[in-house]
Amino acid sequence: MKRLEPALGPALRPFVAALFLVSGGCASIEEEAPPVDAAAQSPKVAVAAPPAVAPPSPPAPDKPVSVAPPVAPEVVRPSEIETLVGDFARYRRAAPAELGREQEAARQAFNATRTDASRVRYAMVLAIPGTPGTDEARALELLDPLVKTPGASLHPLAVLLGAYIQEHRRLGAQVVGLQQNVQGLQHNVQGLQQKLDAITKLERSLTGRGEPGTPRRK
Repeated sequence: MKRLEPALGPALRPFVAALFLVSGGCASIEEEAPPVDAAAQSPKVAVAAPPAVAPPSPPAPDKPVSVAPPVAPEVVRPSEIETLVGDFARYRRAAPAELGREQEAARQAFNATRTDASRVRYAMVLAIPGTPGTDEARALELLDPLVKTPGASLHPLAVLLGAYIQEHRRLGAQVVGLQQNVQGLQHNVQGLQQKLDAITKLERSLTGRGEPGTPRRK
């Protein structure tokens, strides 16, 4: 400003001084005013963030599906004792002609193999009553070696069958004894009836009474 003073006239100096004062005041005002933050003046609006979406997982590789093999049903085979007991029940239901064929087949099987099972089976079929081939004494004879051998697998069955045959023979003997007693009683009754008839006839002869329908003697 001092450099401009010699070039200006005295009349313009006050005007120039006032102009500099005004321009200097505006500059100071502009310097003191804080900068306006547009972001600070605008109202803050809370914007919800979109939910995080997990990226799709890659497909799992195909695993071989293990399929259990089907379980075959367990086949339960009857034991030797169960088979023989079933044969014994079948022999008891058989007709006399069929039982005779079973006796012959069992005899041939025993003579060919001589096993404990064929021995017991032959004894069983001989112990069934009702056929001419029934032989309880022979059946007990066949079972005797197994009855005397506790370690044999068929020992319990042989003992049971032997006891059955013995009991059947005892009951059979009792039946025979009862039949003989009945026959004796019948014979006694007949004898008593004959004696009673003789006494009745004698009494009629002594009293003079004849048989019914005959006239009485005078």
